[in-house]
Amino acid sequence: MIALVDYGAGNLRSVELALGRLGVPVRRAATPAELEGAPGVVLPGVGAAGPAMDALRARELIGSLSNPEGPPFLGICLGLQLLAEHSDEGEEPVRCLGVLPGRVRRFGSGVRIPHTGWNDLALRRADPLLEGIPEGSDVFFNHAYRLECPGSFVAATATHAGPFPAIVRKGRWAGVQFHPEKSGPAGLRLLSNFWASCQEGAPC
Repeated sequence: MIALVDYGAGNLRSVELALGRLGVPVRRAATPAELEGAPGVVLPGVGAAGPAMDALRARELIGSLSNPEGPPFLGICLGLQLLAEHSDEGEEPVRCLGVLPGRVRRFGSGVRIPHTGWNDLALRRADPLLEGIPEGSDVFFNHAYRLECPGSFVAATATHAGPFPAIVRKGRWAGVQFHPEKSGPAGLRLLSNFWASCQEGAPC
């Protein structure tokens, strides 16, 4: 059963519905105890980095989510950005989970902000999440900030004022900047891949 992190915000219902379409059992988890025993964890995200980190801290979830010995993890949209060391989304830099070496910055001037709509994926390296997902697959984005991190952690990019990470990976942690639950067949395939690898105990 996948544990869907409930920190009082985010697109929980739409992710639940998408996983339900795949026959994946889901439970909401708002405490460390509710995360225990889950073969996979999904951190959805809609909102801003500061309030999200405050909510995770208040629920004492930081240790569980940042523990390298934990189960496979998938961060969605803001959930990907929270893997970084810091985010510029606030009056002061926000300290995030610190899993990935990098920083979250706002898209520069001269481009549409937020970046909302369909955009295609450019695959950079093999990853269990990308099994059966072809180059150029369209997925749905809605964000004003993007992660900047070393390319060795990037499995796929998309382009808006230049390429930015669309899928990242470090060990058990993976993140997608787009919303797979709103991304049609490609998004459902990615969620199915996540569940399959979780069942196998693979780092997905």
